[in-house]
Amino acid sequence: MRTALLQSSGRPGSVAENLKVLDEAAGRAAAAGAGLLVTSELFLTGYAIGDDITVLAEPADGDAADAIAQTATRHGLAIAYSYPERAADTVHNSVQLVSAGGTRLANYRKTHLFGRFEREHFTPGDQPVVQAELNGLTVGLLICYDVEFPENARAHALAGTDLLLVPTALMHPFQFVAESVVPVRAFENQMYIAYVNRVGQEGELEFAGLSTLAGPDGVARTRAGRGEELVLADMDPALLAASRENNPYLRDRRPGLYGSLG
Repeated sequence: MRTALLQSSGRPGSVAENLKVLDEAAGRAAAAGAGLLVTSELFLTGYAIGDDITVLAEPADGDAADAIAQTATRHGLAIAYSYPERAADTVHNSVQLVSAGGTRLANYRKTHLFGRFEREHFTPGDQPVVQAELNGLTVGLLICYDVEFPENARAHALAGTDLLLVPTALMHPFQFVAESVVPVRAFENQMYIAYVNRVGQEGELEFAGLSTLAGPDGVARTRAGRGEELVLADMDPALLAASRENNPYLRDRRPGLYGSLG
């Protein structure tokens, strides 16, 4: 399945403008043969927008979700987009996967919040593995800091995730996460990982770009630069199956030895 990574910070503070950016990118991705488009973290609203993050938060089935479902249907590709999710009296940092037919397939709430801003504005999720079936693949969802915990990626591997989608807001000076950690996670867990970052300056933060789709061999199939880009790469199920057959990590685990790690 060809996957498009939308490395963009959109228009922070404007949901309407970000929906336009997403629609335009979906059109380009579909024209290039993509079956899936993935955005950066909190693409719908912007990341470093202070208390406006709670003002702009929407439920998983809100107006923006309806608009994105229409975009997916119009262009004929699935979309994974990150947004602040309002649920009762709480706000979560979430990512939602919508099918090419406009059906909401899965919604994941970030479980590991990074830094003071996130801890002040969001409630962490409590479901570590969220998956959906898409085009014959098992697709899993995490967000940014989550993937830096090896336990999260391993939980997905043990649950059978083939392609792990990770919208992110990786800042300088942590670009080594995109360059090194993510490909290693893909290799040690025998999966593809689509890691999609923001770019540019937002307030005091500078986002690093470097979005990538890494394969089970630890090799980046595509790597964006430091500016706004739409990059594409193919996820090959045959290569994944062969790699899993040859790589013994998951077979050689000894869970009985790991009890103290809890």
